[in-house]
Amino acid sequence: MHANAELINTFYSAFQSRDADGMNACYRSDVIFSDPAFGTLRGQEVLSMWQMLCERGKDLKIEFGNIQADDEAGSAHWEAWYTFSKGRRRVHNIIEAAFVFQEGRIIQHADRFNLWKWSSMALGPVGTFLGWTPFVQASIRTEARRGLDAFMQK
Repeated sequence: MHANAELINTFYSAFQSRDADGMNACYRSDVIFSDPAFGTLRGQEVLSMWQMLCERGKDLKIEFGNIQADDEAGSAHWEAWYTFSKGRRRVHNIIEAAFVFQEGRIIQHADRFNLWKWSSMALGPVGTFLGWTPFVQASIRTEARRGLDAFMQK
């Protein structure tokens, strides 16, 4: 297995154990992360996001596979099952991840998933009927960012 594929495996294995420190050790300090819920995060914001998700994800279950990597880039498929805190609704999120590596660490990480499907599970009827709208999607990003900012302040 390529060393960068091992790095991705280490990252998700740590996530399965809710070990944010283990996950964050896979990143460069200047990492850039993006996904549909948080938008673009940089450096300490990324590390704090994983810390927050690991601490809050009491019933979090992670599965991953289809890891591919070479010297420069990689990818993985992963799925998460958890209870979304706001509405206490169960979520099963299916994610495709893309990575860029530099100096043996992850420098860029982009997660792709269907935010409308996520909002349907997390927000119930509001997400089902309005989760596709730019207004609701912007609201989701605002709330995610507000939660991360509050977590980082404590």
